[in-house]
Amino acid sequence: MSNQPLTQIDIDALLKQRLPKHYRYIPSFVISRLARIIHQNELNAILREMAAQPGAVEAADAALRILNVHAEVMGKDNIPDQGRFIFVSNHPLGGLDGLVLISCIGHLYDGNIRFMVNDLLMQVKPLQPIFLPVNKYGTQSRRLATEIEAQYKGENQMITFPAGLCSRMNDDGKIRDLQWKKFIITHAIRNRRDIIPIYFEGENSKSFYRKAKWRKKLGIKFNYEMILLPGEMFKSKGKTFKIHVGKPIEWSSLNPTQPQAEAQRACNVVYSITLQNNA
Repeated sequence: MSNQPLTQIDIDALLKQRLPKHYRYIPSFVISRLARIIHQNELNAILREMAAQPGAVEAADAALRILNVHAEVMGKDNIPDQGRFIFVSNHPLGGLDGLVLISCIGHLYDGNIRFMVNDLLMQVKPLQPIFLPVNKYGTQSRRLATEIEAQYKGENQMITFPAGLCSRMNDDGKIRDLQWKKFIITHAIRNRRDIIPIYFEGENSKSFYRKAKWRKKLGIKFNYEMILLPGEMFKSKGKTFKIHVGKPIEWSSLNPTQPQAEAQRACNVVYSITLQNNA
């Protein structure tokens, strides 16, 4: 591994670290297969380029440049020049959409952004300066909770995917987020931040959604499709994604006694933005 391990991915070393009691029983061909599935070599090439950049926003730019991915922002006038906001978006892609939002919003606010992510993404060292970790798999430490609260009280713009996981296919065939978390409402009210709703046009392959559905039907708790996301990202090479920005949701309009209902309302607003912009 590199002398800067957080800038490179080594699936073999990761398995050895995370599964010390079981590692010796994992066949080498399985490890090699996993490395190919996650596109380890291609990801490391991107990470090396990202690490050479002066800042996190520039690192996101570098990744998008290598992938030849572009964004077209619709409703940009709905983004205020000044103020403190929470940017909320649907999460259709599971990683690439985050890079695009970091680039687009980061340049608007001179890099003064913070993006709430899970512990796994915190390993992407070039983006660590703007990442704010959220441990979805256990109780957050008091220190982490204090840091999150401090950031919401501060001056940086906050960006988040309130669903946590990326979108899945419903029984009706539509691609939609899982339930949004109510924390966006409680933080918006407590810190007097208006919410900027964003609809990100995009979807993963049909194969990705089929595998996710079958995993759920079979009752498998391990989120297998997560390891497929790098492959989905590389399938998006050369694409231009449309990002639709809606009018701000004023924090004073939110009902503090029904945060989950208000989170659902914000989600509904996001999915109706394209209809509003086309009206």
